[in-house]
Amino acid sequence: MKERGKRIDEKLRFVYGEKIGGRTAERLRTLMEVWRGELPEVPAPKGGGVPADQGDAVMITYGDNIRSPGEAPLGVLKRFADERLSGVVSGIHVLPFSPYSSDDGFSVMDYRRVNPEWGDWEDISAIAGNFRFMADLVLNHCSVKGTWFQSYLRGEGEFADYFIEVEPGTDLSGVFRPRALPLTHEFSVGGGAGSTGGEKRQIWTTFSADQVDLNFANPDVFLEFADILLDYVKRGVRIIRLDAVGFLWKEIGTSCMHHPKTHEIIKLFRLVLGEVAPGVILITETNVPHKDNVSYFGSGKDEAHMVYQFTLPPLTLDAFIRGDASKLTRWAMSLPEPNPDYTFFNFLASHDGVGVLPSRGYLDESELENLVTAVKERGGLVSYKATPEGDIPYELNVSYLDAVSEKSLSDEFRAWKFLASQGVMLAMAGVPGIYIHSLLGSGNWSEGVGITGVNRTINRAKLNADDLILELDDPRSLRHSIFHGYAKMLKARSGHPAFHPAAGQEILDLGSGVFAAVRGGGEGGPGGGRPGEAVPGGEGRSGAVKAGAGEAVPGRQGRPPVLALHSVIGEAQDVGLSEPWASAGPFRDLISGREVPARFSLNPWEVLWLETAG
Repeated sequence: MKERGKRIDEKLRFVYGEKIGGRTAERLRTLMEVWRGELPEVPAPKGGGVPADQGDAVMITYGDNIRSPGEAPLGVLKRFADERLSGVVSGIHVLPFSPYSSDDGFSVMDYRRVNPEWGDWEDISAIAGNFRFMADLVLNHCSVKGTWFQSYLRGEGEFADYFIEVEPGTDLSGVFRPRALPLTHEFSVGGGAGSTGGEKRQIWTTFSADQVDLNFANPDVFLEFADILLDYVKRGVRIIRLDAVGFLWKEIGTSCMHHPKTHEIIKLFRLVLGEVAPGVILITETNVPHKDNVSYFGSGKDEAHMVYQFTLPPLTLDAFIRGDASKLTRWAMSLPEPNPDYTFFNFLASHDGVGVLPSRGYLDESELENLVTAVKERGGLVSYKATPEGDIPYELNVSYLDAVSEKSLSDEFRAWKFLASQGVMLAMAGVPGIYIHSLLGSGNWSEGVGITGVNRTINRAKLNADDLILELDDPRSLRHSIFHGYAKMLKARSGHPAFHPAAGQEILDLGSGVFAAVRGGGEGGPGGGRPGEAVPGGEGRSGAVKAGAGEAVPGRQGRPPVLALHSVIGEAQDVGLSEPWASAGPFRDLISGREVPARFSLNPWEVLWLETAG
């Protein structure tokens, strides 16, 4: 405890300077002492490491994705989760649930309230009673219409330094731009009620005119969010997602991305949680190239427990669109060896879309263009970002179902192909994050885009609860096939220790038509060096694996390892296994429970998770 307190002091002095940092450390200690008496016990695992195992999978949803007339959506979500998701997923991530003014929740107006149109804190706590609850901490920005910014516009002193003012004419050309939008907007400050007639000032607005960036150079902002974080823990939140955190610290003359002080702020949040709620998981959301993304693991024990695996969605989509898993396989071979102290939050679909930037360095320009073209042909949209060379594709806005499995296929084949893509994600080392519309088999919601004019709305459909249940219970429906097929894979995954986030992972090259991984054959554990060493084109420890099973020997470590095979093509294919797997059969498929002979073929878009039957 004393060592942790010393590190908090050191980091705050680094961030804010000796004098202000020292005072901030005293204020933070007082804050933690207040919360220590109010928080429930949230212990860390006895052996340390990430508080997660193979039984963990998180469904990602908006609070109102499922609706029923006359009912609070969070109550509807709880009922659906209790009835349909128990034993399927362990956690639920409700995307920003506070009152908001735009961006479907990410323009937060009041962090300490629940959107009254969705429910209240009792509804949040009720969901958290049966599922591990994950919540967003939207750190980089808040709403122009929110309480903080409106107080700032009125000239109220408490909020005078909560936002970032930029002198006109300041050169911001080196700042990383996530979207093709202005980086600052003009506001009238100090004009009294309604903020008119005041002094015109340029305020930093990274994402939109309705989202003003917060000034973490002011320690009051940091302390405010430390307090909000611990309030969330009291309400039942057990996983904290730090939204868009890579943008957090602004220093003119730099790119303002991945600033050293951004990393220190995250480490401070980790230290605070370690002091009063060590079992709470911290996840960073940084939609950037892989090398930058994994830098948020820090040393492996001092920053994020998990980072979003942003490279996985575009490379998996590429594999199924082209029917060639080679690029996906090569990238997966470069990943760090699984480690008990940190892991990936694996996902394929999200409320936003499929980020393109993380695939650069793995897919060439023609392959990237192929992705863009295929998504457009399948009814999707493309969002762009500004660069000095012009606008480039940033994000593919599309239902992952429609992106992967074209509508020209039969529903049966569509389900097979889509579930095979999801099987890739479930087999990878880490904790799965499953977007609700993937779990429920939803397609593009083009009507929604027409309503909002926002590309991302295409994958944010609102579902009537009664209609949804009818489709899920209809064996002839695509939703039924996808949901029940997904549930089978999740239950198989949760029942085998080979899928523990820290269990060994070795990627096999069995040809372009299949993505193959052996899980559970290695030791897991520390991977020899910092976790950020896997870079585009480089080799992590798994990168040394050649065709065949490498060190993953059946029978090692008690229960046999699992050979996970995922066909990416629409025709049967023979799988040439090397020793020791070639002579290890017959096998048992964990998903179906059926026996698979020693020599077998993979059916179109088939998923087999095999362990030796003996």
